[in-house]
Amino acid sequence: MKTLLRSFIPHSLNTHPAEWSRAALGACLGIFISALVSRQLFGIDVTLHLLGPVGASAVLLFAVSTGALAQPWSIIGSYLISALVAVLCIRLFGNTVTAASVAVCSAILIMCVFRCLHPPGAAVAISIITSRQELSALGLQVLLPVMLNAACLLITALIYNNLTLVRYPRPHGKTTHGQEAATPEPSGFSSEDLDRALDDVGSFVDVSREDLETILHKTEENAQHRNRTDIDTRQIISRSTQSLSLEHSVADAMKMLAGHGSKYLPVLDADRKVIGIISLVD
Repeated sequence: MKTLLRSFIPHSLNTHPAEWSRAALGACLGIFISALVSRQLFGIDVTLHLLGPVGASAVLLFAVSTGALAQPWSIIGSYLISALVAVLCIRLFGNTVTAASVAVCSAILIMCVFRCLHPPGAAVAISIITSRQELSALGLQVLLPVMLNAACLLITALIYNNLTLVRYPRPHGKTTHGQEAATPEPSGFSSEDLDRALDDVGSFVDVSREDLETILHKTEENAQHRNRTDIDTRQIISRSTQSLSLEHSVADAMKMLAGHGSKYLPVLDADRKVIGIISLVD
């Protein structure tokens, strides 16, 4: 029960208030431009019915723009698929709860197939089905205001994010095996290890593979640096009955560490002064 209750406690955000303000201002600008253009071309009623999905998309495109769900193909593909599914469900089931439920279910499956999962896309389908006059009556012409909103929001995100020094969209090309061979891995895992781990997880992870790999590499680098800097030289020397000199080889150091049962050995110069430490880092 404690674990369940603890899961409701919000996690801390690894972002700064400056980034919150940047994202909020961008979302405001994106929604305003999309609504302004849509109102001029299709009227205020159509604009208001589609404003909910636009607002949800704005959160993703400006606040979590590095996520897989916020990339350009995600918003374009999801809006297109959801609008088409909504039109089909209206013809089959009318403007009913059944139509909305089937539309969301179908949209999720198709978005996954086409790799464009974007949660606000499901809201697009519901908005079309629940609007009896303004949207559902348009038939396939509903694609025009829907895709216009997606395009306006995406263009705004492309310009605003990059102007505010947030790279968007995120690249998603994998490194080739030749590149991996030319550039040694800085940590203890390879790209293939990460691919297998993601396959083992099997669930949705709203972070690009490249960003996840970078985070893991940085984590290992920080851990290795901490392990090296946490070494207390005086304690090692006081506890060590053995030491290394510049004449010793790496093989000698490994044998001495194995026989000494320690992870650290001091390296002394001719005057018995410490000039370094040989350590085994897990």
